[in-house]
Amino acid sequence: MSAVRHRYAALLRGIAPSGRNMTNDKLRGVFEGLGFEDVASVLASGNIVFRSGETDVPALERRVEAALASELGLSSRTIIRGHPELRALLDSDPFPGLTHGRGTYLTATFLKDATPPTVPVPGQSDALTQFVRYDPAARVVLAVIDTSDPGRASRFMASLEKACGRDITTRSWLTVQRIVRKLES
Repeated sequence: MSAVRHRYAALLRGIAPSGRNMTNDKLRGVFEGLGFEDVASVLASGNIVFRSGETDVPALERRVEAALASELGLSSRTIIRGHPELRALLDSDPFPGLTHGRGTYLTATFLKDATPPTVPVPGQSDALTQFVRYDPAARVVLAVIDTSDPGRASRFMASLEKACGRDITTRSWLTVQRIVRKLES
C-alpha cells in the first residue's frame, strides 16, 4: 500500500435510510473495518467518503461489496470515484444556467465500468427528459428530468438500467456537489 492517501467516494446502489442494515453508522463501520481513514457519510442514501492508500479502484469496489455482504447482508453494488474525477466533473459545468428543481431535476448516473452506453439513451428526444451528455472521464450519464409527471423519474431510471445494465447508480446533481464538498473538507 502507498503512503499517499487518496480521497474516494463510494456510491452504494439501493441504500434506503429505512433499512435496518443500511444506516450511516453501520455503513461507516464497514468502511472503517476495512482500514479506510476519514470515513464519513453524505446524506442517508449510500454515499461514503474515505481515504485509502490503495489505487486499484475495481479491487476497492470488490472489497467493499464483499464486506457489505458478509457484515450487513447487503448485496449493494459499489461504484467508487476518486476526488479528481468528481472535481473535474463539477468543474466541467455540465448543466450551465440550470438550477436543480421540479422542472429541472439534474441527475448524474454513474456506470461501474468504462464502457459507455452503446445505444442512445432512452428519452433523449422526450420533451420531459433531456440527455445532456456522457462524460467518459467520470463514467457518468448526465440528464435533466422534468418531474412534474410523478412517474417520469422512475421510468427514466428504468430505461437507463435497460440501456446501461444494473451496474449503475444515480445521484442528484446537488448530492454530487455535496459529496465533492465533503471530500474537500
